Amino acid sequence: MQSKPILIHTHFHKRRTGVTRSIENVFPFFETDYDAFAFGSTIKTPKISLFQLLKLVFSKKYFVLHCHRNNEIIRSLFLKILGGNFKLISTRHAESKPSALTKFLLKKSDVIVTLTKSMATSLSFPTAVVGHGVDTTIFKPNSERKLPFITQKNIITCAGRVREAKGQKVLIEAIAPLLKVSTDWSLVIVGKVDKPSFLEKLKTIVGENQVVGQVYFLPETPEIVSIYQASHTVVVPSFTEGFSLVCAEAMACGCNVIATENVGIHSELITHNQNGYLFQSGNTSQLRQLVFKLIKGELSHLGVPARKTIIDHWGSKAEAEKLMEIYKQH
Repeated sequence: MQSKPILIHTHFHKRRTGVTRSIENVFPFFETDYDAFAFGSTIKTPKISLFQLLKLVFSKKYFVLHCHRNNEIIRSLFLKILGGNFKLISTRHAESKPSALTKFLLKKSDVIVTLTKSMATSLSFPTAVVGHGVDTTIFKPNSERKLPFITQKNIITCAGRVREAKGQKVLIEAIAPLLKVSTDWSLVIVGKVDKPSFLEKLKTIVGENQVVGQVYFLPETPEIVSIYQASHTVVVPSFTEGFSLVCAEAMACGCNVIATENVGIHSELITHNQNGYLFQSGNTSQLRQLVFKLIKGELSHLGVPARKTIIDHWGSKAEAEKLMEIYKQH
């Protein structure tokens, strides 16, 4: 192909996810040192076809292959059987306890990457910890941004898969009573719904509190930056996260962020009362008190220090540089 070393990231998933964005964010920083491609679909990077990849494998030319899911590691092992001469990097994106299959596949990798220290400790073998970075040229504030379909002045947003583990029920139970007496505030829940029955449960709580006109349920959208920019506050009420790119991206957009402590990367990103706010996962009354004080103007909007935190420590360039250190090790 080219004179530079070759780097390939795999991406076999039918949907665009946080993993997709995390790969796209770092790709521009690889271009100086590597010919970088993605093997797969639904990702906006230079691509390598199956034919080109097989040609590379059979040529015995050395390259780096970085996988992100079990199905991708399985494909890489097949390429090894065909004689592929590559360094296999695998990133573990989930905070949950890995299955026996996942452990088996990860152990086939030359280097395992985890996103957080807690994720690393959940595995019984060595890993390199490299957190995700945010593209702060895309995720940035825009105080003029409005969502024309929302009539209320102030927007609280919760983004991510709509399911029990993401904590939307806790959020709605906490703030629905507050919305009823604060008519210029609204709540936006945006994300793909896992189970329609859970969505109906959320809508029932909204109806019981008589705030139907103040709570908006939006499908997963590529326009998430605009939603963050229009939001006063983003709440990340998850019980579990692999990393929590939502939290980092919202902070980069200058949002006031409230997140669950010791979940994903939340407590490393946020110092309570300095660049955001933390509460115990599942603690409805604690979350309600935070939002109540926010609505009353008793809490500061911490969007400026939140963005500075991401720019200084959690940018895409920093992530890319850490990954390239791993790629270059032999």
